[in-house]
Amino acid sequence: MHSVDLLEEALRIAMDSGFEIRQEWLGDKGGGACRIGTRWVLFVDLSQTAQEQLAQVVAALQSSGKVGWEEQASSQLRQLVQ
Repeated sequence: MHSVDLLEEALRIAMDSGFEIRQEWLGDKGGGACRIGTRWVLFVDLSQTAQEQLAQVVAALQSSGKVGWEEQASSQLRQLVQ
């Protein structure tokens, strides 16, 4: 599976887990997740490669403490998480 396919899968899982996804050009400053009140917002930096964006999304899912998202992930995505 290509990085773009894994990124799309990870973004879908993040949305299903309650993240609001903001894909924006951040000038290679990186993205990440933050909590605003009760909402989780995930900023994905479009100036980065698909692989770097995927790393941002996976890191956000791991650090958010949201449970059960791994069960929705393909075996290829789960391997990245381990």
